[in-house]
Amino acid sequence: MSVIETNNLTKRFDKLVAVDKLNLSIEEGEIFGLLGPNGAGKTTTLNMLSTLIPPSEGHAMVNGFDVKKQPSQVRHCIGFVFQDPSSDDMLTGRENLYLHALMYGVDMSNINEKMNNVLKLVDLTEKQNIRMKQYSGGMRRRLELARGLLHEPKILFLDEPTLGLDPQTRQHLWAYIKKLSTEKKVTIIITTHYMDEADQLCDRVAIIDHGKIAALDTPQNLKSKLGGDVVRLKVSGKPKLDSVKRLRYVKNVKREDGFVSMSVDDSGKHLQEILKKIGDVESVETRKPTLNDVFLHFTGNEMRDDAGEGGWFEKAMNSNRGNR
Repeated sequence: MSVIETNNLTKRFDKLVAVDKLNLSIEEGEIFGLLGPNGAGKTTTLNMLSTLIPPSEGHAMVNGFDVKKQPSQVRHCIGFVFQDPSSDDMLTGRENLYLHALMYGVDMSNINEKMNNVLKLVDLTEKQNIRMKQYSGGMRRRLELARGLLHEPKILFLDEPTLGLDPQTRQHLWAYIKKLSTEKKVTIIITTHYMDEADQLCDRVAIIDHGKIAALDTPQNLKSKLGGDVVRLKVSGKPKLDSVKRLRYVKNVKREDGFVSMSVDDSGKHLQEILKKIGDVESVETRKPTLNDVFLHFTGNEMRDDAGEGGWFEKAMNSNRGNR
């Protein structure tokens, strides 16, 4: 059963189209990843689905509720962990959790047990009575995660949830996210720049660029679509690319930074012929495709470091304030 459905969901900021006719169907209990360069439309999509900003066009249903017509009902069944900390610096970690529990109507009869559980999960039990202003960046991030999980939402939005966390804490949180999905049927929508995170966690991923879906499938199927092995060659002089491109078992030939990369079916069988045709080769690397290869194939970009969607969201908030 689909718990999130979008139909031509679109968001414009002046002349800029941040999200362009997005169509998604996400199932109950699914871990769904949104991947893309900075400014691709990922965070804007989450903001629309969580009713933080209204769509310009199209429709979205979240747990059976319309994000435009029934925003209050949507908010009651979702949790959101933002990229930037939003807790109160003057309150302790535990006080922040308690305030969140009151806002979301958590049952007071077991509130302490719930707070203890999430504090233990993110390894903040011993720091729970310290004010937030004394927390390190990593501690703040972990408390944000605990807060998002406290009220046990049916749908959980995670915007770069493990950004800045150490590998051990990341692995621990991955295990808990999987448990939420499999045991409690929580639907989780995650944005991440960590390709290994998306590969290990997500049932399906959508690669978004310039507000549009470039590809959508399971991580394994997306990797399979690249075909064969990734072969990367360092060639002295000018490589003979045309002769290599004509080989039937070679695809996606690219030249960048002094290297030539390509997808090769059964590279062990055909590598010698490629080496003979391409020119003087200094080094050879072969490996299986990764999700990062998929990302670069469909977007043609490294991760962008511009202001991206943050500027769009800021515009939207300022616009909303001006309309009050």
